[in-house]
Amino acid sequence: MEVESRPVFNYVVTAHKPTAVIKSVVGNFTSPNDVNLIVAKCTRLEVHTSTATGLQGVLDVPLYGRISGIELFRPKGRDTDLLFVLLERLKFCVLEYDQASGELVSKAGGDVRDAVGRPVDAGHLVAVDPQCRLIALHLYDGMLKVLPLDPGSGRVSEAFNVRLEELNVVALAALAGCERPTLAVLYEDARHARHLKAYAVSVRDKDLVEVATISAQNLDPGAGLLVPLPAPLGGVVVLGESVISYIGASQAPRSVPTPRPTIMKAAGRIDADGSRHLLSDHQGLLYLLVLAHDGKHVAGLKLEVVGRTSSASSLCYLDAGVVYVGSRQGDSHLIRLHASPPNPAVDPHSYVEILESYPNLGPIVDFCVVDLDRQGQGQVVAASGALSDGAVRVIRNGIGINEQATIELPGIKGVWSLRPTSMDAHDKYLVLSFVGETRLLAINEDEELDEAEVAGFEAHALTLWCGNVAHDQLAQVTAAGVRLVDCHSQQLVAQWSPPGGGAINMAAGSPTQIVVAAGGGSLHLLEVAGEGQLVERASFAVGAEVACCDVTPIGEEGEAAAYVAVGTWSMEALVLRVAADGLAPVTREQLPGEVIPRSILMASFEGNPYLLAGLGDGTLLHWRLDAATGALSERKKMVLGTKPVMLRPFRGPSAQGAASTGASSGGVALGSAAGGTSVFAASDRPTVVYSSHKKLMFSNLNESEVTFMAPFNSASFPDSLAIAKEGSLTIGTVDAIQKLHVRTVPLGEQPRRITHQEATRTFGVITITNMGLEDESNHVRILDDTTLDTVASLSLEPYEMGCAITSAKLGDDPATYYVVGTAVARPEEPEPTKGRLLVLAYEEGRLSVVAEREVRGAAYEVLPFQGGRLLSSCNNKVQLHRWMSRADGSRELQTECSHALHVLSLYLAARGDHILVGDLMRSLSLLLFKQEEGALELRAQDYASNWCTAVAMLDDDTYLAAENAYNLFVVRKNLDATSDEERQRLELVGEFHLGEFVNRFRPGCLVMRLPDSELSNVPTLLYGTIDGSLGMIASLPPHTYEFCGKLQDALRKVVRGVGGLDHAEWRAFANERRSGGEARAFVDGDLVEAFLELGQEEAAKVVGLMGGGLSVEEVTRRVEELARLH
Repeated sequence: MEVESRPVFNYVVTAHKPTAVIKSVVGNFTSPNDVNLIVAKCTRLEVHTSTATGLQGVLDVPLYGRISGIELFRPKGRDTDLLFVLLERLKFCVLEYDQASGELVSKAGGDVRDAVGRPVDAGHLVAVDPQCRLIALHLYDGMLKVLPLDPGSGRVSEAFNVRLEELNVVALAALAGCERPTLAVLYEDARHARHLKAYAVSVRDKDLVEVATISAQNLDPGAGLLVPLPAPLGGVVVLGESVISYIGASQAPRSVPTPRPTIMKAAGRIDADGSRHLLSDHQGLLYLLVLAHDGKHVAGLKLEVVGRTSSASSLCYLDAGVVYVGSRQGDSHLIRLHASPPNPAVDPHSYVEILESYPNLGPIVDFCVVDLDRQGQGQVVAASGALSDGAVRVIRNGIGINEQATIELPGIKGVWSLRPTSMDAHDKYLVLSFVGETRLLAINEDEELDEAEVAGFEAHALTLWCGNVAHDQLAQVTAAGVRLVDCHSQQLVAQWSPPGGGAINMAAGSPTQIVVAAGGGSLHLLEVAGEGQLVERASFAVGAEVACCDVTPIGEEGEAAAYVAVGTWSMEALVLRVAADGLAPVTREQLPGEVIPRSILMASFEGNPYLLAGLGDGTLLHWRLDAATGALSERKKMVLGTKPVMLRPFRGPSAQGAASTGASSGGVALGSAAGGTSVFAASDRPTVVYSSHKKLMFSNLNESEVTFMAPFNSASFPDSLAIAKEGSLTIGTVDAIQKLHVRTVPLGEQPRRITHQEATRTFGVITITNMGLEDESNHVRILDDTTLDTVASLSLEPYEMGCAITSAKLGDDPATYYVVGTAVARPEEPEPTKGRLLVLAYEEGRLSVVAEREVRGAAYEVLPFQGGRLLSSCNNKVQLHRWMSRADGSRELQTECSHALHVLSLYLAARGDHILVGDLMRSLSLLLFKQEEGALELRAQDYASNWCTAVAMLDDDTYLAAENAYNLFVVRKNLDATSDEERQRLELVGEFHLGEFVNRFRPGCLVMRLPDSELSNVPTLLYGTIDGSLGMIASLPPHTYEFCGKLQDALRKVVRGVGGLDHAEWRAFANERRSGGEARAFVDGDLVEAFLELGQEEAAKVVGLMGGGLSVEEVTRRVEELARLH
């Protein structure tokens, strides 16, 4: 008997932002003196500043729309650039950077949609007149949209359309040095020949006038890009497959052949006069195009190959030979061009040095979720990239520790590292504190850790703090007092004891200062005034017992701190100013809760000072700290775990991992930690706090309970951490600091499908070598799931391409097989008429074919099904196969039953005896396998015309799909229907505009669930997109969904979209056939979690709009719990 389905409540959130670069531009955006790189990634804008050490992140903001084009322009009356942004839904905005607030401000915006017109197939084209007189858009066939500009202010006037004779426009460029705004149009005629025309735009008459002096007929048939040249040279360069040509107004064309036929994908100007350009083709080759000219006429063109990177979607020359290479199908790079090969031994023909690599997961063609470490935490292993940039990428949450040494040492109460002298670059000693004793470990002559002694140290007491201090001295603080030891003689040279014979309870230090707390709340500030000089500079009565203290210098303070921070047993945080006449309290903040602070720390992240306090119950508090006044503001609260939080600063490794030709564990986003200050928060869920784009970020460490940590940068263990656990000390290096860690294994070919086989600890990957070329070939590769080395391969037949792969146990056979579905795609056939199902066995480095079955068409999907059966889709048929024994003992696949559906059955999902089918054009169908009858029966279907791209079953009665207009929708069995006709219709119960093209859904998550969380049993799905983003869809309990819905509605009223774009309109379902109506049964987790980034005033306003008597702390706690799902 069927029961009524539960309501559908879905939480959609991004776990990994889009990484595929749509376009990038360079200019002076944030200030007249800044060289800014602006990068568009699907629905996000990144703003960076070029510095001597690389790119520094300024902003990373979401847009409520998919970006189709960006351009910078500078009106005459400005000293900084404005940014024009065009979205795929034909909205635009003009943005400027507000230096006072550090935010983007909208100068103009609007909608350029027309009621009639055929949208262009090849994508939107944008051209900005160099003299800022207009912006031209090609959005509809046979039509140009013109946005008039005021050349002085950049103000946008009302747009108008002008008719364009050319229907198939390939490229558009605005020409420089023309009396009237002039556009060059590259187009293709009905005979597939390509030509160039130029039109002057009359804004007053709203008309186009052809310019006869700039035109060219019968250009290279593969011409696809136009590169306009600056004044006074003017004209345009046409980039073709075999020929590159310059077309100017007052001279004959000039051309140069390409070394071999290719497809140019991007161009970037190097010189201000247009003499040199950098070009990139579809295979990642970089070319230098040189124009020989006298300032008015081009005498000739020269083209040479200078190196190879990823295939670029955008090239931006920054300065001093440094170029940003943005890519949609491979990693993006920051490179430097050299006059001679930088590494002639490796590649004598490459003039390119890769400075930084920024991993791009896009396009994620397929992925699987596995728990390789057997720790209950999922990892995504993705087949990503395109053509020669294809790779397998392992994505996991948190930061890993690469262990280099472990020592069994129970009872550690503290750990510090020491250098032999202040001038030494490397640490030598590790000071370990225990109850009643202090022990030292040192690097010996054999580069190993060994027991050591420092004569001036007190070995028979617990150390409270230890460190290198000024004038080549070491300081040790115990309960009895402070000891100053000479680094060279290692003898005690000075000591200090608290007055009245009291005991020291807490201590902290900096290179020139030591602060200690004695009983009764007595605080003393000591100064290391010289060799052997330890002077008490100030004392202060706190008024309560001191629980923790800190004297870390921040900002520009150098070696001496201007403030002392104190946490007390009376649940207060104090900031005291270090003044000439003593310690003066400037801020006193009441701490929430009842558990005392255990650690307090002042730290500066990306130039912004913060105060952090770790409480005994696993809570971390942080405030903005005003370096000038000592005032605290913008208090935020994070629950890291349940045990005391101990804070320690360290220098984090850059998240911008250097380029690697082999397997790498490089970082991700631009503008991440970049080797800056990070803070280690030791607890039962150790966390690293760092800053990205001026925002504090929190990333879990993939380690169990950690009690103390100290940075340990020795010659034997460079850039390492010493981590104390309950019974051991571990020394290891930390991965690049970021929320998600990405490990990349380049394949050098296009990956198509991937699956994991637990029994053999391998991955099966379908790949395409030389895709699109005459010698294209398809393969099944087997990769070891630990090393990701290829251990076996099988080549498919000529014209045969792999379409699907799965791992399955078939029938009663104890073995586990790989099953591959293929299609024979012959050039003369519009659709494959033949394919194969291959059953493969991997054993001891060998991949063999156990059985094969020919099918009539392409085997688009294969899945294991109940009872050891195999489910496959072949063209429009869904087939069920059994694994049968032959008389000779061999095995074969036999078709048990099949069911023909609509156009092409591309996607399958199975649950129990139900099968969900995603069709190319006809949405979803639900089949039921009747085992007694041996038949597949159509139970229900969605009659909408959705072009599916991925499907999943949320539960027995509720089904999820993505479609090609970037929407998600949920349908459900119509269990309440009173007629058979209604029961055969899948009811639409949820829809949401995701804004990204989903290629695959997989059940699983990227984090380890905490058993004490109320969301610990929430079912989750992950999805991967062509733009490189990973997302999660969680099915929420009704009360949590209601809370999220109220929060989302309140945030929409407080948080305004960049460019004035509306969030509700952005998330509303829309495709070519219908649009309008708000999203339903979905809540936008990205917007909900934006609550955590609000200031106190805005957060309070949002909570007030929610109603229901909620507090900011309660809302923050619940949103943090949601954020922990991914």
